[in-house]
Amino acid sequence: KAGKPVVALESTIISHGLPRPSNLEVALECERIVREAGAVPATIALLDGKILVGLERAELEAIANRDDISKASIRDLAIIVAQGKSAATTVAATAHIAAISGINIFATGGLGGVHRGANESFDESADLTALSQLDMTIVCAGVKSILDVHATLERLETLGVTVVGFGTDAFPGFYRADSGFGVPWRVDTVAEAAAIGIQRDAIQAPGAVIIAKPISEADQLDLELHDRVLAQGLAAADKAGVSGKDVTPFLLDWFHTQTNNQSLEVNVTLINANARLAAEIAVAALKS
Repeated sequence: KAGKPVVALESTIISHGLPRPSNLEVALECERIVREAGAVPATIALLDGKILVGLERAELEAIANRDDISKASIRDLAIIVAQGKSAATTVAATAHIAAISGINIFATGGLGGVHRGANESFDESADLTALSQLDMTIVCAGVKSILDVHATLERLETLGVTVVGFGTDAFPGFYRADSGFGVPWRVDTVAEAAAIGIQRDAIQAPGAVIIAKPISEADQLDLELHDRVLAQGLAAADKAGVSGKDVTPFLLDWFHTQTNNQSLEVNVTLINANARLAAEIAVAALKS
């Protein structure tokens, strides 16, 4: 109503992606960073059957601390509302709610994608199909490195989702600055990034624009440690029978535990950086 730029923020990272009490601290810091950059943060979640776009402090605390917070993708939203339940929203659900609320810039940590072994399990995040349908510019650190990055990039191409590296020719790998794969396009300024979303709207092109911002090499997780912990985590998940949407939170928690929270520090660093960049793009887009 005030005509200010708005940045959507997901809530699954608060409830399922980070341990307590760090999760609430990170959520509040992300919102502070967005405000500092001149935009309005809109963290999205569902509480007691209501879809909320923008959370008050008490609502953030509820998402961070309550034990009845489920993990909701788009297909779950109607059920959760109808049954009066509570949930944190995934990238797909957050982007959907943001889009119907008139918000088209969104910051997150890492996207979901094609899981390893998907040729047998068909396990693929709903994030991919959602982003193929929504008018959204999403700032992220690539896709989570626990996924099949190459297959995910191929699916994004097939689905018509635009992928752009911010200040990089390499597609980021979440905990890693470079996933080992390149990006088809690159921009180096906030103005360039904002212009892509503006022109996409002008020509009514379907699908989202991913602005992939890597963590710095100095801040990334040690590569040898990353690969060793990932291999151990995948084996542990398989042994425990963890599958589907439970794999990602299991592996993220595994990383936090097995790296003595080094991965948590990386996660927080990249989330904050993405929130700032998304806010700067939102401000630039509004000025244009």
